[in-house]
Amino acid sequence: MSTIFSLLAGLVFGLGLLVSGMADPAKVLGFLDLAGAWDPSLAFVMGAAIGVPTVAFAAARKRSQSLLGEPVRWPNAPAIDRSLVFGNLLFSIGWGVTGFCPGPGLVALGMGESKALVFTAAILTGMIVFEGIERRKSLCADPAI
Repeated sequence: MSTIFSLLAGLVFGLGLLVSGMADPAKVLGFLDLAGAWDPSLAFVMGAAIGVPTVAFAAARKRSQSLLGEPVRWPNAPAIDRSLVFGNLLFSIGWGVTGFCPGPGLVALGMGESKALVFTAAILTGMIVFEGIERRKSLCADPAI
């Protein structure tokens, strides 16, 4: 049952990205172009993207189970560190250069945009490189090796 609700949530999310224009890199780049022809329309999307989940998370914090009976698990956020700052920097550069972030990039990929194919390949490459670096760090830190 949770798989069906996950699918429905993903479809609603993707539809929201399409309706809001977030899957259109030109619109996103227009929003990010503060010094040029700035398009403020996505500010309303950003406001909703912050406001609605804030209310939902406040309600969810009071629960130990989801509406589907699954346990509610919250991430253990460590302090802000160098890798978090570096990851944010890379994300921001990628978003500013391409006009895509992961969600809209996947929606655009589903729409058959060739730029989204390159973007998705770059994301997958980055994920593979990251996993390789993390695996190497854990091997080097393991005293049994």
